[in-house]
Amino acid sequence: MLKYTFQRILTFIPMLIAISLLSFVISINAPGDPVERLAKSAESEGSAQEQSGASKKIKQELRKKLGLDLPIFYLSISDLSTSDTLYKIQDKYHKSTLEHLTHKSGDWNLVSDYYLELLNLQKIHLTLNAKNIHASQENLDLNTVNEAVNQVGFEINSLLETSEDELMNLALNKIDENLNNYEFFNPLISSFDNIKNFNGKLVNSKNRWRTYVPTIHWYGSQNQYHLWLFGNGKDRKGLLRGDFGISYIDSQPISTKIWQKIGISFSLSLISIFIAYLISIPIGIYSAYKKDSAVDKGFSLVLFILYSMPSFFVGTLLLLQFANPDNLAWFPVSGIQDPTVFDPDWSFWAKIKHRMPFLILPIITYTYGSFAFLSRIMRVGMIDIVSQDYIRTARAKGLAEGKVILKHALRNSLLPVITVFAAIFPAAIGGSIIIEVIFSIPGMGVEVYNSILNYDYPMIITVFTISGFLTMLGYLVSDLLYAVVDPRISYK
Repeated sequence: MLKYTFQRILTFIPMLIAISLLSFVISINAPGDPVERLAKSAESEGSAQEQSGASKKIKQELRKKLGLDLPIFYLSISDLSTSDTLYKIQDKYHKSTLEHLTHKSGDWNLVSDYYLELLNLQKIHLTLNAKNIHASQENLDLNTVNEAVNQVGFEINSLLETSEDELMNLALNKIDENLNNYEFFNPLISSFDNIKNFNGKLVNSKNRWRTYVPTIHWYGSQNQYHLWLFGNGKDRKGLLRGDFGISYIDSQPISTKIWQKIGISFSLSLISIFIAYLISIPIGIYSAYKKDSAVDKGFSLVLFILYSMPSFFVGTLLLLQFANPDNLAWFPVSGIQDPTVFDPDWSFWAKIKHRMPFLILPIITYTYGSFAFLSRIMRVGMIDIVSQDYIRTARAKGLAEGKVILKHALRNSLLPVITVFAAIFPAAIGGSIIIEVIFSIPGMGVEVYNSILNYDYPMIITVFTISGFLTMLGYLVSDLLYAVVDPRISYK
């Protein structure tokens, strides 16, 4: 068994690599720009241009910290027209536009010139001040000036973020119309003419053949995936050493936030799993022994009702009935402890005694559905086993019914519920989102819930990665338990 366990652990390595790669692919393709989410407003005095410069500096620092200024992987397979330095473009949407334009035209140099001129046009546009223009040209209404300046700015941003011919032509026409109607746009004319010229060349490019010639770009270990997996030896430790990045919500390390919450969810889940198995196995055995009897039918009815009741309904019902001053205020409404009387210096059992009233209702809500499901599985497995020839032989030898059931039938009938354990165990990492929200339990369920609401992809992906590892571990434990409960199964 030791040899088998070692072999299975070795197979974890390629599976973990696959899970990490999948998690990484999901993270880099998640909607939105992580830099924009993490960037804070620069507390800067002065002009809008100065504030914009401060914001850009912050974003550059964040990009470097996250490794977004590096290539995505060790290598890239593209076509001859694609630049191998496109990863240096800071804005995610700008990068996507450049990729599409390059693929359409096959001429990266021309696309680069077009993009740089657009940035230059945007820079010139930012120098325009509606109030100053209005002061120098009093014949123009301030609202009219504002509207024209904002529209041109909007269309410039549109050109930076689109590669569709129709949308590009529409934006160019609107900018051209405003430049022809208002003299205060004269500083933009020269740069805009260059942009129109580049755009015409892109449309009529004769280098599209370059998009059909494949090429490989090698970047070495200086890439985002390597940094994400192994770290940089400085401030980034990497996934393999427990560094899952930083949260988009509060810029805190994901690993720190997880270890603060995972213990609560894991404890509740394991307690509920233990209680569920403790209750379901005897019920399943007794129901199978009393198959088709009134007791069996009664158990089936009750367990079916319990299993069909959603957890949020049961949790809310328990709160209304047993944590409500208007009914029975036997238990606290929410949380896992009373902070006003909790003493960190208490012994372990004193802490458990203090927290127990807070945990009873959540554990009941966690457990009822699991033991209802497991007891039905146990019943089916036991019924199948007691119909086997060796059970009839044992009865024919005159063995007591209790000994036949508990010694000969029980171990083999446990195989189905052990299989279910492999699927239940990974769920412990994420806790129960609904239950933890209802009972205000500060566990992983609430953390995942807040992460989904706030698009905190690093946290979501971390839970996904850890759950993948626990799934493999759960199946390994299940396989080992097979050999323990069934002597016929051997791993040699």
